[in-house]
Amino acid sequence: MPFLSRPTLDRLARGIMGALTFATGMLLVVMIVTLFIRAWPILAIKPLNELLFSTTWQPLEGAFGFYPFIIGTVWVTVMAMVIAVPPSILTAIYLAEYASPTTREIVKPLIDLLAGIPSVVYGIWGVLTVVPFVQNVAAPFLGRWLGFIPLFQVNNPTGYGILAGGIVLAVMVFPVIIAVAQEVIEAVPHGLREASLALGATRWQTIKHVVLRYALPGVMAAIVLGFSRAFGETMAVLMVVGNTVQVPHSIFDAAYPLPALIANNYGEMMSVPLYDSALLGAALILLLVVLAFNLISRAILMNLVRFE
Repeated sequence: MPFLSRPTLDRLARGIMGALTFATGMLLVVMIVTLFIRAWPILAIKPLNELLFSTTWQPLEGAFGFYPFIIGTVWVTVMAMVIAVPPSILTAIYLAEYASPTTREIVKPLIDLLAGIPSVVYGIWGVLTVVPFVQNVAAPFLGRWLGFIPLFQVNNPTGYGILAGGIVLAVMVFPVIIAVAQEVIEAVPHGLREASLALGATRWQTIKHVVLRYALPGVMAAIVLGFSRAFGETMAVLMVVGNTVQVPHSIFDAAYPLPALIANNYGEMMSVPLYDSALLGAALILLLVVLAFNLISRAILMNLVRFE
């Protein structure tokens, strides 16, 4: 068999790599189409507003209201971001602007290691550490001093709830926000820093008014990426959030996020009419929301690169 010429090999390699790239990109489309087809039986019968805004979840009676699960997901995710964003951004600033190369080489891999820990390990850590902390420390303290505010009323003294889930999720999104924010801050041109310092600004004033202002779109993209990461987390949240079908009103209330609903119930009670379609409809909603946040963060980063 004669050997192929070099131009032919180049075209063949380019074609194979292009086909693999196209197939990888099409996986997302296939997932969306598959979930939509499997969720269609319930979408064809139940109005979308009823599915999204009904608070009744009674599969045996044909009532599939996603509202408690959607609100539970939002509560836990927002709580995680409130806890995670300030220390993540401050850590990124320190690593990019203040830390010595040696400190950066030691700390950065440790932070990146957090991203590789299995979520079930986070869940076990949450059950053994975070839940008792919320039950014995956070709930009594906040309930005593801020209990007159509905957000901090302790109606669930077990410790399993939104605050516990938010703390665990916050630790899980630290690496995402820190990594992206640090890269964005380091990408700010050094000429801007030097010009600010030459005008008499202190180092912190330069960071606050020049560096962060220039890097703000990228920092926002890091936060959005962290939000999408937290929004779709399953196992760790499932183990500490309480899994109670209700609309929460306090950070100590138990909740039931969409990922936990799918993980807990898929494969069970499949003989119930429309139950399978309802769970896959929940999976479709979750996928579309996470996809939307990833596209938003991607668009922000692209605009940042364009204006550099």
